Amino acid sequence: MDLVLEAADRHLLTPYVYPAGWPEGEPCRQLLSLFFITNLGALALYLLFGTLSYYFIFDHELKKHPQFLENQVSREISYALRSLPWISVPTVALFFAEVRGYSKLYDNIEDSPYGWSGVFLSMLSFLFFTDMGIYWIHRGLHHKLFYKRFHKPHHLWKIATPFASHAFHPVDGFMQSLPYHVYPFLFPLHKVTYLGLYIFVNVWTISIHDGDYRVPRLLRHVINGSAHHTDHHLYFDYNYGQYFTLWDKIGGSYKSPTSFEGKGPHDYLRKLREK
Repeated sequence: MDLVLEAADRHLLTPYVYPAGWPEGEPCRQLLSLFFITNLGALALYLLFGTLSYYFIFDHELKKHPQFLENQVSREISYALRSLPWISVPTVALFFAEVRGYSKLYDNIEDSPYGWSGVFLSMLSFLFFTDMGIYWIHRGLHHKLFYKRFHKPHHLWKIATPFASHAFHPVDGFMQSLPYHVYPFLFPLHKVTYLGLYIFVNVWTISIHDGDYRVPRLLRHVINGSAHHTDHHLYFDYNYGQYFTLWDKIGGSYKSPTSFEGKGPHDYLRKLREK
């Protein structure tokens, strides 16, 4: 995140926003800047990719499903916009620790123990580490001690749209993002790679709420896509994973998506039309 902070300081914050006498490295200024950058970035990612997905990928026929709520899209957006600033508070604290040099993020490929191959391997390990972490956190949020207070608001959307992707209770949203932020404190990761992965995970979160259930046949039971996550919203106790089905299979919570078996939301709508 220090790369983004440095760019913001150089092109915007130092020349146009902050007093000339306030040093760029001063902690209070960094915290304030990170809060602004984090919220602006999250908002831009959510609205940009959510809107593109909603208009170009999401099947609007799904809005005719009986479990699609009245004014659902506006409610999803409203809930997300209220939650994102609160989610950003602990997130900014972790970004601040990164900026102050407490993480294992590095600048140059030469700093990687294995060069370019190390960068590639770190991308894979990031995906598998975060998939594992999110699985157990997500499953824990379904426990009766936490579900009603923190995770139930996200399950309000049975037939989700891309705008449901970030419509979480703030505690829920931060907890499920925590593995992304913990990874660079435990393992070396290139700074640009980290930013790219941060964008990727936000886009992926939107994609598993986009109502497009198509997955290459060979990967249907490997990749956790929108079909899998739709069944999670509908049937509650299945498919907690983020990218892969691995941990659902290990944890006994995997469910083959109903959409692959002719029993999904589109099939239900087709039967309604036939009647």
